[in-house]
Amino acid sequence: MATADSGLTPLPEHNGHTPGQVGVVQYERGGAWVVIAHGDYDLDSIGRLTQALDTAAAQHKRVVLDASAVTFADSTFLNLLLNTHRHTDLRIAAPAPQLRRILEITGADTLLDIRPTVDDAVT
Repeated sequence: MATADSGLTPLPEHNGHTPGQVGVVQYERGGAWVVIAHGDYDLDSIGRLTQALDTAAAQHKRVVLDASAVTFADSTFLNLLLNTHRHTDLRIAAPAPQLRRILEITGADTLLDIRPTVDDAVT
């Protein structure tokens, strides 16, 4: 991270994470398995999220992906969502504007169950 001494401005944090930093948090809520994804997802960084969603889909009838902190997503990410959707009741909660745009452009928003909040997605 840049410091004041380097003359660069530190990147703002979102939910405690620097933009681009990939991470996955999981928990059970209201009978659904919630997976929180944050950061930039592409072929090189998708591994942890793939493992989390594959395991969740195999073990839970409803999986909610909190996508509010996804800062970048390529076709690898989109493919993961579509594959997970085929195996479980996947709900995408609060996608960031750039992710929502990708879902709209590709038509994936007509296949996937997109909800405005995690609360809406778990019910």
